[in-house]
Amino acid sequence: MSSSLAHSAARGALFTMGAQGGKMVLQLMSVVTLSRLLSPHDYGLLAIVLVIIGVGEIFRDFGLTSASVQAPELSDGQRDNLFWINTGLGMVLAAAIFFTAGPVAAFMHEEELVPIIRVLSTTFLFNGLATQYRAQLMRALRFRATSVIDIAAATLALGSALVAAVLGAGYWSLVIQQLVNSLTLLLGAVVAGPWRPRRYSRNHPVSPLVRLGGNLVASNLASYIGNQIDTIIVGRRFGTTSLGLYNRSYQLIMTTFSQIRSPLSNVAIPVMSRVQKEQVRFNSYVAMGQVALGYGLGIPIALVAGLADPVVRIMLGAQWIAAIPFMRLFCGATLMSTLAFVGYWVYVSRGLGNQLFRYSMVSLGIRAVCIIAGSFFGTLGVAAGVFAAPLLSWSLSIYWLSRVTPVPVRSLWLGGFRILGLTGSVTAVSWLTASAIHAGAWLTLLAGIGAGAVAVAAFLILPVYRRDARELVSFIRLMLRRDRTV
Repeated sequence: MSSSLAHSAARGALFTMGAQGGKMVLQLMSVVTLSRLLSPHDYGLLAIVLVIIGVGEIFRDFGLTSASVQAPELSDGQRDNLFWINTGLGMVLAAAIFFTAGPVAAFMHEEELVPIIRVLSTTFLFNGLATQYRAQLMRALRFRATSVIDIAAATLALGSALVAAVLGAGYWSLVIQQLVNSLTLLLGAVVAGPWRPRRYSRNHPVSPLVRLGGNLVASNLASYIGNQIDTIIVGRRFGTTSLGLYNRSYQLIMTTFSQIRSPLSNVAIPVMSRVQKEQVRFNSYVAMGQVALGYGLGIPIALVAGLADPVVRIMLGAQWIAAIPFMRLFCGATLMSTLAFVGYWVYVSRGLGNQLFRYSMVSLGIRAVCIIAGSFFGTLGVAAGVFAAPLLSWSLSIYWLSRVTPVPVRSLWLGGFRILGLTGSVTAVSWLTASAIHAGAWLTLLAGIGAGAVAVAAFLILPVYRRDARELVSFIRLMLRRDRTV
């Protein structure tokens, strides 16, 4: 890799991670502010619509963003043709979703869905127009531009939603948020993009790119539906109010922490890829990675689980108290999926894409079975199924990895149990502390965090946990000097 390209990639990673952090902050602000102005029913309605929009978006993109970005060469004519393909798909899907609004509303027993679906169907057109503009920014490594556009869109969308909610627009404020976000992303990409599309031309074939994109559609669709089956079941069987409680809890916990994990992958995977042929060092990095993820994210997750009551009162407001048990179950699910996440690093760093796909499909099947089984016990049963799935998948992940590539199985098992022991204790101590204090939410939260910190300090008396702490520090230092030799 040339020094200029390496420099651009490094700067791109910095801007991308910065934008990710900014979007996460805006998402939390959205949860905190809008949850006080809107009801669980409002959020439940939008959650149903976004599942439908998400399925349509997979077909609207048709994998052509990835295909155009990854193509070694892309002529101006091919780029123009891809623009018209994405735009055409956007128009077709906008019309299709518009006319299926009635049947969807009837299936979900919610007539209010009809106008929401029809209005949001326009986002397919906006996104179709924006697809190749954004892809070209990515091909040109203009990560600063994409980061600025993303942050601007999220900020304007949140501001518009807040104004609408204050004025009493109800769930329409959430619709406005989606529309403003899509429209701003389109306008930003067009302004930043240095090209204007010309007419479609058969002289510039794009069939190889379309085939490549099409191959991504099936896997993306299976993954998306597998991850959204809980939303569909809760909305269909238990109504929009229950779905709103479920969805806000899910977004606050699982989505937030998954957004933290993703940028870490951008740093960890290149480092592990460099040492993949040095088995001893690779095993050491795998074990350190699990320790870093498990403690670095596990302790905050454990505190949120133990202090779910004050966290909900502070973050969402009193009308969301029923979300507390959902949050605790989702904290458990997030912790277990975090323990298994280091396996993803191994698959990618060693180029085991086919094995990763197979494991992912099996994991999605386990998740679907757990959620369907849990749904017979109500909405909390669905959340329990979401927790049970990564509990099973963690064990499967270690076994599956050991069958396809050398990994430190014993270290992963023992490290995982140590992490569970510490985080479980932190949850219990902070929960008991919060239960014993009859004070305001903020005072209860601070007392619980203090008690959790004492519990962590107590574990550091044990030599094995002090060793884990040293490995955590070593891993952080390693990640910070990723641009040097490892």
